[in-house]
Amino acid sequence: MTRERMVDARLHLLSRQVLDVDGEPVRAVDDLELIGPDGQAARAGAEVRVGAILVGPVLFVRLFGGAVPVSRQPRIAWEDVGHVGTAIELTVPSDRLDADWVEHWLRDHVVGRIPGGRHDPEGDG
Repeated sequence: MTRERMVDARLHLLSRQVLDVDGEPVRAVDDLELIGPDGQAARAGAEVRVGAILVGPVLFVRLFGGAVPVSRQPRIAWEDVGHVGTAIELTVPSDRLDADWVEHWLRDHVVGRIPGGRHDPEGDG
């Protein structure tokens, strides 16, 4: 049985830290994907529910303009949320999420090209 709860998105969700099932930080909530009760796109004036948490590169978009393609917006399905409290607690480990694709891309295409950029400062060498 699914228990639904009404929350104020600005107060209870936006900018909250997201933790995976092991308590490891994933990201902070940047935005929400809202959907209608039938699972279709949300319509103005109609009932909506949260379909996913968006944890994308909002800062880059604000600084450089443009828009992130919908297919590349890092999202965490609402079904993976286990508890909403002072943090958003997930029921899955972070390695099963695609929320860090921006960091991986920057690591591989920008930082990794800088001399010494592939050196692990906490590693053995």
